[in-house]
Amino acid sequence: MQYFVKPMSPAEKSIDAAVADIVAKFDAIHVNINAAGVPLPCKILDKEGKASSLKKYAMVLNVNLNGVFNVMAKCAEQMAKNEPDEKGERGVVINISSGAAFEGQIGQSAYSSSKAGVNGMNIPAARELGKYGIRVNSIAPGLFGTPMIKSLDEKVQVALTAMCQAPQRMGDMAEFAHTCAYLAENAYVNGRCLRLDAATVMQAR
Repeated sequence: MQYFVKPMSPAEKSIDAAVADIVAKFDAIHVNINAAGVPLPCKILDKEGKASSLKKYAMVLNVNLNGVFNVMAKCAEQMAKNEPDEKGERGVVINISSGAAFEGQIGQSAYSSSKAGVNGMNIPAARELGKYGIRVNSIAPGLFGTPMIKSLDEKVQVALTAMCQAPQRMGDMAEFAHTCAYLAENAYVNGRCLRLDAATVMQAR
């Protein structure tokens, strides 16, 4: 049986170029935060009861999951070349998942499964990369005031905020950044998903 390797895609080439530029400027990569996400709605059946387009589903997974894996792998390659610090660490990967990985809403089958896949990489990636001194964790944020959320209709934003328990508001990006810093600094957190969502449990709609 013969296996054919496809030529490198434009996306892979752009990542290689970005990684090379970063290493050229800073000499190394120590922290990699992957926050890729397209929230394209994708129901299993359409209004006529016909199966959804696999192309739409695959596009969401390609960005949200394949993209995260690709950048993580490229950065881990560089991290493995670093000199270990006093704790034996060479690098930290923080992949951004979503609360939808646990309680996805109707129409989020593609988005939810892609973000659940991000969490699913935690343990195997942490086990594989541990020997290189690289930790891998994920954050599952709830409702944050990102451009993606702010682009939604105001009524939708109000309805989503109402699902936040305490505090009942959107998360502040400074709180998100603080969590990233915590995961980067705490050498004993590895292979885990940290939910950052004010105890929010998304409803079906």
